[in-house]
Amino acid sequence: MPAKVLFTGKTHNTGGRDGGTHSSDGLLDLKLSQPHPAAENLFGAAWSACYIGALELAAAQRKVTLPTLPTVDAEIDLALDSGSYFLQARLNVTLPGIDREVAQTLVDAAHGICPYSKATHGNIKVETNLL
Repeated sequence: MPAKVLFTGKTHNTGGRDGGTHSSDGLLDLKLSQPHPAAENLFGAAWSACYIGALELAAAQRKVTLPTLPTVDAEIDLALDSGSYFLQARLNVTLPGIDREVAQTLVDAAHGICPYSKATHGNIKVETNLL
């Protein structure tokens, strides 16, 4: 049976000094003049938002009540080595009011749930830090 598509994000991007991006649903409309690290910022925002959902799902699956909402600060590096560009990332996760061992279990489980974590697994260096 084919996978059920839950959502398709559609964006239109233009380059150059007056470049930008907008989504077909109108929720995203940004000016992205070049050069600017907007792609890394957008990727970090999307990944961290998804990762928060994965943390919440991991908690629900384990019947852990989150006393406050988790936060994730994503840092996405665009790096250059020997003429080749690549990404690397750090996800700094805060789960206040949760036992550290339980919190670490949720952080680890979220990587198996979050589609962005799955997409990057083995492709880029990722550090996950429980703050």
